[in-house]
Amino acid sequence: MAIDAHERALDRVARLVREPTDLVSLWRGCTEVLATVVPHYWTPCWFTVDPASLLVTSHVHEGLDRMPDEWLVAEYCGQDVNRIADVATSSSGVSTLHEATGGRPESSPRWHFNMTLGGDQEVISRLRTGSGDVWGAVGLYREPGSPLFDERDTRFLQAISPHLAEGARRALLLGEATAPEHPDAPGLVILDEHWEVSSTTPGVEAWLRELPDGDVDQGRMPSAVLAVAARARAAAEPSAPGGVVVSRVRARSGVWVVLHGTVLVDRGSRRVAVIVEPATPDRISPLLMAAYQLTAREQEVTSLVLRGASTAAIAQELVLSPHTVQQHLKRVFDKTDVRSRRELVATVFFAHYEPRFRDNERRMATGLPLRGGPA
Repeated sequence: MAIDAHERALDRVARLVREPTDLVSLWRGCTEVLATVVPHYWTPCWFTVDPASLLVTSHVHEGLDRMPDEWLVAEYCGQDVNRIADVATSSSGVSTLHEATGGRPESSPRWHFNMTLGGDQEVISRLRTGSGDVWGAVGLYREPGSPLFDERDTRFLQAISPHLAEGARRALLLGEATAPEHPDAPGLVILDEHWEVSSTTPGVEAWLRELPDGDVDQGRMPSAVLAVAARARAAAEPSAPGGVVVSRVRARSGVWVVLHGTVLVDRGSRRVAVIVEPATPDRISPLLMAAYQLTAREQEVTSLVLRGASTAAIAQELVLSPHTVQQHLKRVFDKTDVRSRRELVATVFFAHYEPRFRDNERRMATGLPLRGGPA
C-alpha cells in the first residue's frame, strides 16, 4: 500500500472525528476508512473505556449485537495476554496476539474464542488523546491463512489513535448532552451565522447560567461561549468543518467547566456547536465511596489498581511507601470482600460496568446514544 494512501486515510479519519455525531455513526465511518489501508476480517470491534478505570463501557461490532459472556469473563477474570487494559497501559499502545504470545497464539484462550468467530490474527490498539487519557480501543482480526499484521499496520493504528480518542470522547459528550441522565450531564448549544441560538439540549441553560457575564434569560450569551464559537469558526476551512476549539472557564460557583466548539456545515450555513461539561468528571470515585465506603485514599489506590498499576507504581504516584500501599489494599480487599487484585477488578467491573456495557448494547439496537462511565 502506497504511503500516500495511509496519509489520505489519516486525513479522512481526522475529518470524521471533527464532525459532531453519535458514537455508532463515528465508528461506522471510521470502519470504512480502516478497510482501505489495514485489511481485516469481518469488521473492527470498537470499544470505549472509562479513562478513570480503563474498564470497558461499550462495544460496537457490526453483526455481533451481544458480546458473549465468556469474553467478559476472560477479559476480567482469566489469565491471558492482549487484554485491553494491558494494551492501554503499554509503552506502544498497540499489540498483536502473535507478538504477545511469542508466536504461539494458540496458547492464548482469547485465540480460541476468536477462532470460534472466524478470526485468527488479532491486533488491539488503544485510543489515547494527546493529553494521555485513554477513551477506548479497537480490535482488528484476520482469518486463518492471512498475512500477519505488520509494522506498517501498527504504525497507522498508532497515528490515528489520538484522533479516534478525541472523536470517541466528543461523541459520548454529544450523546449525553442530547439525552442527559444525571444533573451534571453536558449541555449543547448551537449558534447560527448571526450568533443567535439555533437550538439547545435539555439542561444546558443551567450550565450557561453558571458562566460569568451572561444572562440567558435576557438573551445575552456568556462571552466564554461566544469566544469559543468565534475561534472555532475562524479555524474552519472554507469547504470542510474545522477542528475543535477547547476552553476552560471558572463558573460562578467556583468549579471549572470545559467548552468545546466546532463548526457545522449544513445546507450552506456555518453554524457552531458548543458543548459545555464539568472539568475532569470522575464518576468512579463517588461510586466506590457509595458502594464500599472507601476513604479518599482507598479510592485513589483502587483506581490505580483498576488501571493495572503495581504496588511500586502506586507508591510513586501517591508518594507513599510500598508498605502503606499494601495496608490500604488490605483494607480495600476487606471492604470489597475480595482476596486479590484480579478479584477486585472483576468485582468492580461486573457490579458497576457490565450493566453499562449491556445497556449500551440495547441502546445501539434501538438507536439511542451510547454512554460512558460506570452505571
